[in-house]
Amino acid sequence: MFYKPSEPHGLRHNPFKALIAPRPIGWISSLDEEGGVNLAPFSFFNAMADNPPIVALGINGNHPEGGAKDTLRNIERTGEFVCNMVTYNLRDGMNATSALVPRAVNEFELAGLTPTPSELVKPPRVLESSAHLECVYWKTLDLPSNDPNHKNSMLLGEVIGIHISDDILTDGMVDMTKYQPLARLGYMDYCYVNNAFSLNRPGED
Repeated sequence: MFYKPSEPHGLRHNPFKALIAPRPIGWISSLDEEGGVNLAPFSFFNAMADNPPIVALGINGNHPEGGAKDTLRNIERTGEFVCNMVTYNLRDGMNATSALVPRAVNEFELAGLTPTPSELVKPPRVLESSAHLECVYWKTLDLPSNDPNHKNSMLLGEVIGIHISDDILTDGMVDMTKYQPLARLGYMDYCYVNNAFSLNRPGED
């Protein structure tokens, strides 16, 4: 089949996100200007560069109470955030924090998660996560939107500190079968890494 995204596709659900999969999940903790904590997952998330390390978040839509979503507003105003990497054992906690709740709700408490201090930034980390990226805000790019009431943004941040649990390291490398990162597929589907294989690039040993 072929279809234009601007026209009806005729399928039960929009297949776009199912085709670009799996997508890692950035579980973002941030603080507002009064110190209130927010924790939210984003599957439009990935690494964009490694020297320095840069991550990107696609933040789409607005908060139900009006204005930008908490994550975008908090990061733009305070300049800091943490990417808590989501693993298979944290799937229920991550899902709980995806709920659209009032701004006053603490998602750590909502999901029964443990906040723990970061080293270089003020937002707390999710203690239960196996890896964390402490980040500082770089810039926001406004993206096109077909709905004037639906804001699309790409937020870029520089990673200035990285935490890795010793439990997911084998011979000095991240062991994917121990790490078991969770990824978003299309619709309500997810997957996680439970096996891996290697391919050397041509000319590399």
